Amino acid sequence: MEEIKNVPEMQEQDLNEILKVRRDKLDALIQAGKNPFEKVRYDRDAYSQDIKDDYANYEGKEVGIAGRLISKRIMGKASFAVILDGKGTIQSYLSINDLGDDYLAFKEYDIGDIIGIKGQVFTTRTGEISIHAHSVELLSKSLLPLPEKYHGLKDEDTRYRQREIDLIANPEVKKTFVMRSKIMSAIRQYLDGVGYLEVDTPVLQPLEIGAAARPFKTHHNALDIDMYLRIETELYLKRLIVGGFDKVYEVGRIFRNEGMDRSHNPEFTTVEMYQAYSDYFDMMNLIEDMYRTITLQVCGTDKITYQGVDIDMGKKWERLTMVEAVKKYAGVDYNDWATDEQARQVAKDKGVVVEEGDEATKGHVLIAFFDAFVEEKLVQPTIIYDYPVENSPLAKRKPTNPAFTERFEYFIYAREMGNAFSELNDPIDQKERFVKQVEAKRAKGGNDARVDEDFVTALEYGLPPTGGLGFGVDRLVMLLTDSASIRDVILFPTMKPLKK
Repeated sequence: MEEIKNVPEMQEQDLNEILKVRRDKLDALIQAGKNPFEKVRYDRDAYSQDIKDDYANYEGKEVGIAGRLISKRIMGKASFAVILDGKGTIQSYLSINDLGDDYLAFKEYDIGDIIGIKGQVFTTRTGEISIHAHSVELLSKSLLPLPEKYHGLKDEDTRYRQREIDLIANPEVKKTFVMRSKIMSAIRQYLDGVGYLEVDTPVLQPLEIGAAARPFKTHHNALDIDMYLRIETELYLKRLIVGGFDKVYEVGRIFRNEGMDRSHNPEFTTVEMYQAYSDYFDMMNLIEDMYRTITLQVCGTDKITYQGVDIDMGKKWERLTMVEAVKKYAGVDYNDWATDEQARQVAKDKGVVVEEGDEATKGHVLIAFFDAFVEEKLVQPTIIYDYPVENSPLAKRKPTNPAFTERFEYFIYAREMGNAFSELNDPIDQKERFVKQVEAKRAKGGNDARVDEDFVTALEYGLPPTGGLGFGVDRLVMLLTDSASIRDVILFPTMKPLKK
């Protein structure tokens, strides 16, 4: 058995020798008229885990299994082999008495080859459920060596860059992505069940909107115009509410030309939903119930552990205004600040850096205090609402206090998980905020930023009172699979190409 842990770390001479041996074997097969790449199908009627789970019904029965050869133990005229299929692994017993010349061919198979085995289910003297093979067939040739199965592949760069190898070497990785699929299904099931309609909106968009996120830019040759990969799905979805849909949602790929870390990838997945004739309190109730329902469905309990910390998804989520949260955790009260200048002085006294400097308003200072003192404390599910208008360009102002908006974010494990508004439906106010947003972006070099006049026009036809909410699917999957990095829950995360 080849015991090679990591192909990229292998000595070039050793790798070249292995490649030569494997290609020589392939050439010999082709010359003998047995090219494995000409195989088109195989009659597989059983999976490893199904056989193990239901052994009483499989014992003594003839089955056909297929998968990747991950280990073999040659013992003269008899051998044992382990096959990795779509559900797990299972051992096979092969002998020259049962297979004849096919047994001699099997002895030349390499670790990583795809093979098919037919035989009877039995239990060895050591109690291991196995297949007693009466036929074996090479279905595809592996020309590159795999990481050694029982050590696994540990190098993170190789794991993310070559996910197919990671899935072979580390069975727990596959479980994460099976769980991701179940989470996606549960999201759709929940929203469909409460009357939402799933829709699709454009990924390629004709303008760079004035939001803070930086887009990826491309060019459409036929139209001879620059286009941008979307940074959100929000504006098109709200246009559908204008058009008469009551409840819509989209599971969408989003692209932002920004940095990467353990919770950010340039390409990620969000769910955004909008409901006519509702507000942000309706969205609070919906997301709390949705997370509890999904957690119970996919984890079997609403009490989970993430990175060693117990998280109670079933308990009533705490709800605090941003002003209340800053007062609770930072010990300063926004309501004591009579002027912007006084607020800036409080920040200076507390050593809080406010990005806007001498232009900072009370709202800017409140946000800076929240970032500095509050977010890290929000471990259990917590809703923070009533955000300053300064950082909420698409949210409706609070009628009782226009300096704030009807916006909330919710946090779990000190990480922002989603964002929601009572949507701004005043086209005049929206146009003014868009203009300021574009001006701010252009001041930082975003010269392509423009006001989305089509969206403003849609608002002029009339958007009913609407509640909207968006959240990152990848962060939810991280939480429910106890994954430390977003790269662990995206099959093929963005990677810088290797220099050849």
